[in-house]
Amino acid sequence: MQKPLAYRMRPKHLEEVVGQQHLVAPGKIIHRMIEAKMLSSMILYGPPGTGKTSIASAIAGSTRYAFRILNAATDTKKDLQVVAEEGKMSGTVILLLDEIHRLDKTKQDFLLPHLESGRIILIGATTENPYISINPAIRSRTQIFEVKPLTEEDIIQAINHALKDKENGLGNESILIEDDALLHLSRATNGDLRSALNGLELGVRSTPKNKNGTIVITLSIIEECIQRKSLTHDKGGDAHYDVISAFQKSIRGSDVDAALHYLARLVEAGDLPIICRRLLVIAYEDIGLANPGAASRTVNAVLAAEKLGFPEARIPLAETVIDLCLS
Repeated sequence: MQKPLAYRMRPKHLEEVVGQQHLVAPGKIIHRMIEAKMLSSMILYGPPGTGKTSIASAIAGSTRYAFRILNAATDTKKDLQVVAEEGKMSGTVILLLDEIHRLDKTKQDFLLPHLESGRIILIGATTENPYISINPAIRSRTQIFEVKPLTEEDIIQAINHALKDKENGLGNESILIEDDALLHLSRATNGDLRSALNGLELGVRSTPKNKNGTIVITLSIIEECIQRKSLTHDKGGDAHYDVISAFQKSIRGSDVDAALHYLARLVEAGDLPIICRRLLVIAYEDIGLANPGAASRTVNAVLAAEKLGFPEARIPLAETVIDLCLS
């Protein structure tokens, strides 16, 4: 069975990495480390699908070291031992450790001396804030780099490359993607290249060729393949608190449109309890005696929302947000 398009399109060299030019462009830190042959262990953190694994793959392809991938949550200490043994035999191994924030103490204690000796060059990948979620012993032995969300232009560039690539992409097939479909694909995936490539491949594989032998990808096909916008909203991560903070600041600044936007993101994430708590805090703390009636109206709206549940809860919540913005 053929591997997914997103897997096949992983870069083999830094020049092929999409986005993240603040790290991999000539003259930037990772590029300089490779040029100087002074590669050190690092942690890459950022949203899903933004290139953490791609950067690790490109680093390995730009060096002479063996490259192995493990998952801190599912792989065992024995798997780490195999990598360490390989490092002893070959000199050095680059280890991409996904979900490094879930590394338990037993695996961590085993890993530390191999980081010290240089047998393993660790590239940890996480969607969490490493300054909070990763043990200080690991942090002190690694460089920490932020991987930023990809832009729409980055996504479009990567999709066009995948459509033309005959070795790993879809270049051996006659495919036409309409402009509005391409634009929607770049926007709906919210900077997640993996989702964009997976959606593209699903559209291509599920669409029959026309009479000219061409697969035409329309907007409606992409909308079916990408059912909804991929919101950057992880209840355990920084994005969760960023959205909540922006929500409260928008209400405090009387910006109705922005407040409704962030409310919609919280609603889409299904986070009713945090919305209700935050509205009550705003009503009593930020508004307070400036509009005493707003507090009681907010309480009633919260009770109604909790009783209704989603999707109808969005109605009293939206009305309350507007009320608080205008208070």
